[in-house]
Amino acid sequence: MEKTDIELNAVVTVGLDLAKHVFQVHAVDAAGRVVMSRALRRKDVLAFFERLPSCLIGMEACGSAHHWARELARF
Repeated sequence: MEKTDIELNAVVTVGLDLAKHVFQVHAVDAAGRVVMSRALRRKDVLAFFERLPSCLIGMEACGSAHHWARELARF
């Protein structure tokens, strides 16, 4: 189920599960309600975060986490 841009504007926190090919994204609003939970292909991750307002992003500590943190900090 695809969420509208209005719902995506409510995102305040995103959890990002890093993987080799498909990343899992879990986004919540200020009340802690799930706004979105979906899988993203590696090539779609940056485009997805470009659409979001500034928010807190949590991700696991792994070998590629520092790279993704640098990339996502640009938005």
